[in-house]
Amino acid sequence: MSEIAVIGGGVIGLSSAYYLNKAGYKVTVIERGDITDGCSFGNMGYISPSHFVPLASPGIISQGLKWMLSSTSPFYIKPRLNADLMQWGYHFWKSSTAANVEKNAPHLNNILQLSRKLVNDLRTDIGDNFEMETIGCLMMCKQQKTLDHEFHLADEAEMLGLKVERLVKHEVQQLEPNVEINVAGAVLFKDDCHFNPGKMMISLKNYLEAKGVKFQLHSTVTGFEKANKKVAAVITDKGKINCDEVVIATGSWLPAVAKMLGIKLLLQPGKGYSYTYPFVEKNIKYPAILVDGRCAITPWGNALRIGGTMELSGINNKVLVKRMQGIYDSAMDFYPGLKIDFPPTDKIWNGLRPVTPDGLPYIGKHSLYDNVVIAGGHAMLGISEGTGTGKLVTEIIQRKSTTLNISAFKVERFS
Repeated sequence: MSEIAVIGGGVIGLSSAYYLNKAGYKVTVIERGDITDGCSFGNMGYISPSHFVPLASPGIISQGLKWMLSSTSPFYIKPRLNADLMQWGYHFWKSSTAANVEKNAPHLNNILQLSRKLVNDLRTDIGDNFEMETIGCLMMCKQQKTLDHEFHLADEAEMLGLKVERLVKHEVQQLEPNVEINVAGAVLFKDDCHFNPGKMMISLKNYLEAKGVKFQLHSTVTGFEKANKKVAAVITDKGKINCDEVVIATGSWLPAVAKMLGIKLLLQPGKGYSYTYPFVEKNIKYPAILVDGRCAITPWGNALRIGGTMELSGINNKVLVKRMQGIYDSAMDFYPGLKIDFPPTDKIWNGLRPVTPDGLPYIGKHSLYDNVVIAGGHAMLGISEGTGTGKLVTEIIQRKSTTLNISAFKVERFS
């Protein structure tokens, strides 16, 4: 039985371990933390076929420059002389064209649709205990021009096979009878679903352990044993792990781990913030993207999470409270009837999403090695693309034809 080392215990690593285990491989997951402190826990919990437009898109550069002038804006790049950031920024700028969006959106749609289908099977397999709801997700628009643009995107979504419903203000209010809203309208993407990501991760880890997957937690990768275009072992501060194949799924730490193998990857950590209210007496019913505010809101029963922002300030966990202020203000602006206080500053969660220059993930092998698969760079769509990525990783290791055409996800596309 082949032994697989999966480096990274986030949703991409665990999803890869899940499908590899089902395919009969002996799997060891190596994780620097305890799997409860990464981006896969504090995110908004969306499986979002609706997010078929890549992050790198027309207008994002000019809008981003305007946002940088505000301390509470949803986008921020910390000015610094950093060669990797400048190279990433150059390719992000080159990727942010209508032609690239037209080329990349179908590939993004394919993996989102695959993941949405597979998550139903995952729920059946590991147990329906992470509060999954299949009621869709609202794209809430404050301004009419934003709503007009979202209606146009809904037209494109329908051409990709997605089910949508266009709503004006009173129709949105009918969906949210318990809380006053203040919007021009919304688009309901009916194929989307949401769940509690922390509970899903714990359920998946427990399932994998019961199936024989080993976990080496609180372990830092320090190097690799290499020979003849292959990695024979992963070296950690807790010892050496022999392997026949390696999957690198370390999120925002992907460039640092890949560098130990002589592989350069363009990727920046994009910090996001969230806060979860454990009990809201009169809560909303639908998860929503607050489009004008560039943030999101997710209910789970009486619990409620607000979150968002994209802060490119390097790998750190420093909390800029004004970023959360912007999220909170947007939530109150869209939902003036929502009775929530500003979060305690010491309870604000933050996590680092791995962002590639074109908004597409890296999934595949690098030409330097025959037995190394890289899976990462999913930005804000890690949960949304997790199951699909795990299946593709397993097919690559099995030397099978992949379910999807993965040419757009090539690891060396910026080399």
